[in-house]
Amino acid sequence: MTEFGYTMMCEQSAPDALVHDIRRAEAAGFDFSQISDHFQPWLAEQGHSPYAWSVLGAAAAVTERIGLMTYVTCPTIRYHPAVVAQKAATVGILSGGRFRLGLGAGENLNEHVVGEGWPAVGARHSMLSEAIDVIDALFDAPEGEAVSWHGDYFDLETARLWDRPESRVEIGVAVSGEESCRLAGRKADFMVAVQPEAELGEMFDAAGGIGKGRVGQIAVSYDEDRDAAVGRAHEQFRWFGLGWKVMADLPNPDSFDAASQFVGDEDVTDSIPCGPDVEEHVAKIKRFVDAGFTEIGLVQIGGEHQKNFIPWAEHELLPALREL
Repeated sequence: MTEFGYTMMCEQSAPDALVHDIRRAEAAGFDFSQISDHFQPWLAEQGHSPYAWSVLGAAAAVTERIGLMTYVTCPTIRYHPAVVAQKAATVGILSGGRFRLGLGAGENLNEHVVGEGWPAVGARHSMLSEAIDVIDALFDAPEGEAVSWHGDYFDLETARLWDRPESRVEIGVAVSGEESCRLAGRKADFMVAVQPEAELGEMFDAAGGIGKGRVGQIAVSYDEDRDAAVGRAHEQFRWFGLGWKVMADLPNPDSFDAASQFVGDEDVTDSIPCGPDVEEHVAKIKRFVDAGFTEIGLVQIGGEHQKNFIPWAEHELLPALREL
């Protein structure tokens, strides 16, 4: 049976609000949760970007059941993979084993801020592949042994994770095309994607992903006033349809604003369900079910609108989705 998750969207909410909302989402019956890991928002209208890992620690403390997952963290430029491994192990312990580590090759939007430049896509995938190997080495090292590593992109000197959860943290890899699907199939415990394309799952399976989970994500804009829902979706999520080749390379929120200036309401509503009609939401979310995704995270657009979305999802949307 497909599971449905709640997304803590750091780009649209303050950290204390995110923690408050995840507690309510758990009570409402969401099966798992995701959190974005950004240094900047996509658009200035979103208005926030707290540190995801601090929020995860607080979320682990105020929840008991709901799964936690980064969607996704880039372990190559802004963070060294050894630091990512340490963070993941810590949250794994704090959450009682409820945490999974979603990884991806990243976006210029978040990674350029440390002044190390932005590599070409081929180099980014190679860096991600080696970063996963580094993280695996730290997770899997025999108890008490340190790890040294001297690779093409990363170095470690006698590094050790002094605190590791009882169960190894699962790793997911974000995919958008053939190369990333091959990487995920070889090295990940599950696949991560934001497009409901069955072909991604097929390429993932062909590379070794058969039997592994597929975790998707879709933005929704619930509001009793459909026009207001459409307007909010356009204001804050008009960047979403630019395509990953564009989204990965733009450096700042004003770049996304310029790139999306000709995106209209119809472009947004083609993929984002808007308004109070449960059937519209179910129909667009079902695209992921039909594409073979085992878990689907929902992103309610608008930080201040979580208070209305969560009870609506509890009483109307989630029951309708579980009938699928």
